[in-house]
Amino acid sequence: MSRSWPLTNKPWIMHQIWNDLLFAHWPISIETLRPLLPAHIPIDTFDGTAWIGVVPFHMSGIAPRGLPPLPYFSAFPEINVRTYVTIQGKPGVYFFSLDAHNRFAVEAARFAFHLPYFYAHIQVQHQAENTIFYQSLRKDNRARHGEFAGEYRPSSDIQLANPETLEYWLTERYCLYCTDRRGNVYRGEIDHDPWPLQSAEASINVNTLPYSFGIQLPDTSPLLHFAKKLKVKIWALEKLCLT
Repeated sequence: MSRSWPLTNKPWIMHQIWNDLLFAHWPISIETLRPLLPAHIPIDTFDGTAWIGVVPFHMSGIAPRGLPPLPYFSAFPEINVRTYVTIQGKPGVYFFSLDAHNRFAVEAARFAFHLPYFYAHIQVQHQAENTIFYQSLRKDNRARHGEFAGEYRPSSDIQLANPETLEYWLTERYCLYCTDRRGNVYRGEIDHDPWPLQSAEASINVNTLPYSFGIQLPDTSPLLHFAKKLKVKIWALEKLCLT
């Protein structure tokens, strides 16, 4: 079992499948990151270092509980920029942005989940030798220009991350955190099998998405992992009391 807390007994509301996902992670000092998050959200660190992730993938099988997937609404590519936080003992993900190639999904997620979704033109191509070509160009005036372009592929067999490792710390997180315009903090639970991680190789030609939020990545190679497919269940947001 990879979860660090029991599954909620409330009913889940949506399911999705995440496909051809790349985790690209860079270390960043907590002092650099602190001004970019709400002051009341504690940043998580691994051995004293915070991390920034850029995560391209494409989704399929998206549907509310009890309904079949619908054309146009049920499959589209997405790329997110994220860091990691822990609130009330539950480690989760905090998003700076989620760029998606679906206008309806962008507006629905912004309304229902208080998430910083932005519309982008995204192209995904499957090439030879399990290589994924991925290009995203933000087309949303609610955020500064951001772009990603590159190729990536798995380079090892699947191996589940061991607890206490950095790979586990970065990936095995079963909730997200977000805030509304009033500064209220919410938790959104998710559930899935352990990540089927593979080592990855990538050639990232353009990556200005972090910079669009004032995040200066270090001039080092990212830590790369690949996951071919993961089925996910999603719960409604829960408003937190932090006082």
